[in-house]
Amino acid sequence: MESAIEVLDLVTYYGERKILKGISFSIPTGMTTVIVGGSGCGKTTTLKHLIGLLRPASGSIHIHGKDIATMDDTSLDEYRKKMGVLFQGAALLNSMTLAENVALPLREHTRLKGSVIDIIVRMKLDLVGLSGFGDFYPAQLSGGMKKRAGIARAMAMDPVILYFDEPSAGLDPVTAAGLDELILRLHQVFKMTVVVVTHELPSIFKIADYVIMLDKGEVAFVGTLDEFKKSDKTIVRTFLERRPEEESYSPDNYFKIITGA
Repeated sequence: MESAIEVLDLVTYYGERKILKGISFSIPTGMTTVIVGGSGCGKTTTLKHLIGLLRPASGSIHIHGKDIATMDDTSLDEYRKKMGVLFQGAALLNSMTLAENVALPLREHTRLKGSVIDIIVRMKLDLVGLSGFGDFYPAQLSGGMKKRAGIARAMAMDPVILYFDEPSAGLDPVTAAGLDELILRLHQVFKMTVVVVTHELPSIFKIADYVIMLDKGEVAFVGTLDEFKKSDKTIVRTFLERRPEEESYSPDNYFKIITGA
């Protein structure tokens, strides 16, 4: 199985607090990989490393053979042109129309003529079911439509890797199911590598080929979706069966965590 991404011994600190504790995993080329786990397990921190927003304290992140953890800013910017990201809140610019949002990376990073960019923008909006909405502003759209517009922008540069951060967050079940179908269709049509951070079981079962589970900054499971479903690991069964964990809270410890003391 060819790997698009190889993470080795990744360590990250927030202040003096160790968040990722030497995690290692591979993400297969051309598959949809979901990164799952409970709140605070390190999912979003891992995603930030994969898209180059955070530098690790140590370890490597090889993407198509190149270690982005050691890249200079210029090389990292070139790498980012080959990926697309849907952020959790869609991150659309409210002062721009949908068409202008989708066109932004094309205007910033290519020398295409305006007429060509307009055609590409219409194609991308049609791809996500928003044909005819180019002149609308983000404030005029529902949450699901904003997510779709965010996907259109993420697809603008025809990325080889597409990242999603909690794509179903804040959506009703029907809208979330529609977004899962869109992610599935994009993967099937374009055969790209897709990485999704989520904790939504219906989404995992619908879109995942491969699963990486984190727990308290460590890798708890790596394998196919079928292997994940059949795993007898306690942490996996607890997650799949939605069993509550026994937790004890200390006001003193909580204060230290939120203040970084």
